[in-house]
Amino acid sequence: MSGLLSEIWPEAAAPEEHSTGPLRGVRVLDLTSVVMGPSATQILGDLGADVVKVESAAGDSMRWIGPFRHEGMGPLFLQGNRNKRSVVLNLKDPADRAALLDLVPRADVFVFNVRPQAMARLGLGYEAIRAVNPGILYVGAVGYGSDGPGAGKAVYDDLIQAASGIAGVFGTVDGTPRYAPVNICDRVVGLYLTIAITSALLHRERTGEGQQIEVPMFETMAQFVLADHMGGGAFAPPAGPMGYRRLLSRFRGPYPTADGHLSIVVYTDRHWRAFSAMLGIPELMDTDPRFRSQESRTVHAEHMGQFLAERLPSRTTAEWIALLEAADIPCCAVNSLEMLREDPHLRAVELFQEVEHPTEGTLTTTRFPVRFDRTPADIRRLAPNLGEHGGHPTRPETTPQEEPSA
Repeated sequence: MSGLLSEIWPEAAAPEEHSTGPLRGVRVLDLTSVVMGPSATQILGDLGADVVKVESAAGDSMRWIGPFRHEGMGPLFLQGNRNKRSVVLNLKDPADRAALLDLVPRADVFVFNVRPQAMARLGLGYEAIRAVNPGILYVGAVGYGSDGPGAGKAVYDDLIQAASGIAGVFGTVDGTPRYAPVNICDRVVGLYLTIAITSALLHRERTGEGQQIEVPMFETMAQFVLADHMGGGAFAPPAGPMGYRRLLSRFRGPYPTADGHLSIVVYTDRHWRAFSAMLGIPELMDTDPRFRSQESRTVHAEHMGQFLAERLPSRTTAEWIALLEAADIPCCAVNSLEMLREDPHLRAVELFQEVEHPTEGTLTTTRFPVRFDRTPADIRRLAPNLGEHGGHPTRPETTPQEEPSA
């Protein structure tokens, strides 16, 4: 293993070549896998950080979800691991663990999403890492916070959607709990993970202090859901049932039109006066108390949605959009995944980029969506092949050395 990582971070002070983002010069040891952790470290990489992804010989499991051009380079992996280098290390092997520890003094961030107990067994607990680099940010993404009875439980997005109430609020709407068809918990908690790291980097810049950070999925998503749905539970004692009625309405939309579906938010008094005039009933808010104010419309959210659902089929989606936009009422068509690729706004702002991957050929990716005037995010590296930058890239028939906890 001698010299395995000799080409990575040869000089402590030298930023990664071509990096232009605000995190230029920040170095990240990334021991995360699946979706949540890698989405966060990709954001750090897009923002200019130099990210080294440490994988087992089995590789990140997202590599093996197709379709592929070559095995190990599936679309979920390609879309979540750019701006990273991949090294393969068996952290149960003393030589490989020593090779990793050789990088720690030159790293700013050490981030992982396996159980903290497993990190301790590997000799990579906080005290061991801090002994090598006192200023490091040691960041654990976990399923449940270490102070509670759920500590140490392995989780996935589906489980946290269920535990945090997301699946349950679907059940409140129509009686059937179900999952949102995106990895919403992984993506949201990945953003919190990024926020935690960048905030701690700012603190270290000001004080020189490193620290240990824990980002728990369950608590994060519970707070995220309850920010909308605390309802009467925001008061002690409770002032009414929990939940935000408008969001829990069975008739929230999108609504069917003569030829498709439409998303429309008739929300303020001005919106409702303009919309009722459009329908030929300008007196609606004055004669029907359910429509009179935002408060009454929230109480009668089911009726508001049903009112819209009954009237929108009278015109096509395009006809409604023309009328509603002229009245400055927020609306839009419902895009399919395929329609997103052709959306004129996304095309105009050049969200999609075609790039040439050295082994996978022409790929379509999406750029980092935030614009920086002075320190633009950039794509310097495309997702790496397993062990491309060191280690043993041949994939054996084994499972990862530690299952992720989040």
